[in-house]
Amino acid sequence: SAYRLCIMKKLPSILARTLTSGTSCSPGLPDMFEVRSKLRDIVGASTNWRDHVQAMQERKALHTLLAKRQEDLPPRRMKDSYLEVILPLGSQPEIREKYLNVYNSVRFGRILEDLDSLGVLICYTHTKQEMQPRSPLSIVTALVDKINLCQKIIHPDCDIKFTGNVSWVGKTSMEVKMHMLQLHDGDYSPVLDATFVMVARDPENKRPAFVNPLVTESPEEEEIFKQGELNKMRRIDFNTASLLKMAPTAEERNIVHDIFLNTLDTRQEGEGTVSFRSRKLPPNSVWMEDAKLKGLQICHPEERNIFNRIFGGFLMRKAFELGWATASSYGGSRPFIVSVDDIMFQKPVEVGSLLLLSGQVCYTENNYIQVRVHSEVYNANTREHHTTNIFHFTFISENEVPQVVPKTYGGKYPIKSMLYLDGKRHFTAVMKEI
Repeated sequence: SAYRLCIMKKLPSILARTLTSGTSCSPGLPDMFEVRSKLRDIVGASTNWRDHVQAMQERKALHTLLAKRQEDLPPRRMKDSYLEVILPLGSQPEIREKYLNVYNSVRFGRILEDLDSLGVLICYTHTKQEMQPRSPLSIVTALVDKINLCQKIIHPDCDIKFTGNVSWVGKTSMEVKMHMLQLHDGDYSPVLDATFVMVARDPENKRPAFVNPLVTESPEEEEIFKQGELNKMRRIDFNTASLLKMAPTAEERNIVHDIFLNTLDTRQEGEGTVSFRSRKLPPNSVWMEDAKLKGLQICHPEERNIFNRIFGGFLMRKAFELGWATASSYGGSRPFIVSVDDIMFQKPVEVGSLLLLSGQVCYTENNYIQVRVHSEVYNANTREHHTTNIFHFTFISENEVPQVVPKTYGGKYPIKSMLYLDGKRHFTAVMKEI
């Protein structure tokens, strides 16, 4: 099973110490409502949609507080940005309904929203200027590098604790590591680990802005920082080898050719009459064309973030829910999320946009289903489409699932085959992690 116990030594020491003293009351910890309220205060965002233009205008004056060089900013330590936040599902049952799904467990899409908000607040904590109640920085989510789960079920009636801190810093970007734990028998046990990358921009969210450098205080912290550098290099390498830029490897070409041979319909009379376009589906298989779902969202002001764009956590929740539905309808049984990886936020989504989501099963293996969700905005006035995100989700189904098969060498050959190979690459990377 993919759900192995999370190994405590993998967590940063400053976090691991907090996990050993978990109690049921968790006195004094802020909750997610306080996290979002604090974010609005830091930015000066209005809770009234009609006032948002004026609120954003007022932020322009904060330009003067931006650093001209990173060297002008005071260095910060990992523990300076460390936060603990409680989600009191057990001790405050009135908030449970929002997080509940039909299986009487916690909606993972809601957890994605909470992680996104917490990651932004952690970065604001790292970059906080003394004596300045409002930050000149616009901090936004650039990338969800990975989220790995080690529990199948998140219980709806037990308190959850989130912990996290800045783990690596570039010139204008910050890596944030977060951990989620759930209370059982008086102790908090690990549920998931998440790595996000946030970027800092000027008050109008137009240009990059410098952030405080990060200093390490122990060999363990030095290791965490080095891992952040390695994560950055891994992302660059993965992107460089993208199928959008480079041809498939020899091994991948062989995989596609084998699929082609296995799907050829040879039941035709006469020697040499087999057609490249005459295809048959192998046993216990599904064409990729028949393994997708689509959805539409109207982006209302309710879903806006502190910068009056659509909240990244909302986009992740909607994409996850479509991905889950795609995996569920494909496998014919309840799927469980194993991993989320490589969510790149390419373009902000404006309030009022039409958000088009397309979920595609792109790779399967045994009980595993790899789902890709493509997100784009449609402007009804200009009739233009723009890709905003591509999401990658790995699910495990209760039963073994059919093999998904691209129709190669004919029709939409390059598209479906490349989606298949890309899905296989993401799946392989996830399996190495867990």
